[in-house]
Amino acid sequence: MSKSNIKTVEKQFANADFIPEIIKLLDEGHTVTLLLRGYSMRPFLEDRRDKALLIKPKKPTIGMPVLAEVDEKHFVLHRIVKIKGENVVLRGDGNINVEHCKVSDIKGEAIGFYRKGRDKMDKTNGTKWIVYSAIWTLLLPIRRYLLAIMRRTVFRSSTH
Repeated sequence: MSKSNIKTVEKQFANADFIPEIIKLLDEGHTVTLLLRGYSMRPFLEDRRDKALLIKPKKPTIGMPVLAEVDEKHFVLHRIVKIKGENVVLRGDGNINVEHCKVSDIKGEAIGFYRKGRDKMDKTNGTKWIVYSAIWTLLLPIRRYLLAIMRRTVFRSSTH
């Protein structure tokens, strides 16, 4: 079949319906590339632009971006900020507030991100991601102000 005969159809599904199917694939040992939706991981990851490469979670660690179920059928891709026993605290890079879950609620681990339409993945264990993450995490006390400035300048110009 020639490429000119191939049609691409885009379909959208509610996360509550779609993400459990992703989790099944991860549980079977597959990797999944997921187009990101939402703004909670700004400034590094952007809605409908960037993609995450997910695997079945191994041992959760602080700083790791994970796909977690924080409420029944409510999933987030956020960074782990604290682990105490079975209790996990998550925060999106673009968020001030946190979410809570159990270790068993972590359904996937992001091992990298395809950002800004690039074919080369930014690995979460790579120097670039680690340095950016460390700096952004340290900026938590002033993050609210930085995000407000970014919303008025950088993010506004990227959506027009």
